[in-house]
Amino acid sequence: MRLADRLAEQLQTLIIDRGLRPGDRLPAERQLALELGASRPSVREAIQQLASQGLLRSRQGGGTYLQAPVQGSVAWPQQQLVQTLGQLVSDDPEYRYDVLEARHALEGGTAWHAALRATPDDRAHIRAAFDDLLREQDIGDADRSSQADARFHLAIAEASHNAILLQMMRGLFQLLQSTVTENRQRMYTVRHTHEQLTQQHQALMGAILQGDAQAARDTVWQHLEFVHAAVRALDEDEARRARSSRLSHFS
Repeated sequence: MRLADRLAEQLQTLIIDRGLRPGDRLPAERQLALELGASRPSVREAIQQLASQGLLRSRQGGGTYLQAPVQGSVAWPQQQLVQTLGQLVSDDPEYRYDVLEARHALEGGTAWHAALRATPDDRAHIRAAFDDLLREQDIGDADRSSQADARFHLAIAEASHNAILLQMMRGLFQLLQSTVTENRQRMYTVRHTHEQLTQQHQALMGAILQGDAQAARDTVWQHLEFVHAAVRALDEDEARRARSSRLSHFS
């Protein structure tokens, strides 16, 4: 198990032991590092992991807050849904495209409502998530870029102030992390694709910050169509290489 995964589990245990509720603030990173016996960068990575799952939310300069309940060994409904869908995708990888189509349906709504309802704090959170995505891309870590991508879209879902849409989006992104993570990472290793994703995310953020609901919805739909096509192309390329490898054994 990776250090960040272990620390994420320890953080959830700490949250349960202290009886923290959604909206409560976690101890500062420095204090958590001391309590968990880990470095601050490692603790920060574990916090980001839980944030990408919708459990925590970090406010720039304002600490980290519990955003959803953490329940010991009892799976809560969202986790049960993700586990069921995860098994479905595992049995037939083609279902991953159904997941992407579901995102298309949901994110048109979250982008529309975010453009109309985002508060100043929401807008700041979206900007911070976009800046974090740019930083991760500049570093060149495809895994962290993929996670930052998810956090950006979830920041928009939070700004929609629609609890149902938000919970469904969290479930889908948790599923995406476990089913198509490799392809999402690979998109950030192709420079042309990487640049297009950045432009699309910036255009989406701009439409939301300007309060243009129609442009926000159209932009996220165009972005997701691009992602769908890029993932399909990566899958087809991988299948071609696998066929070529098999044929080489017969030559």
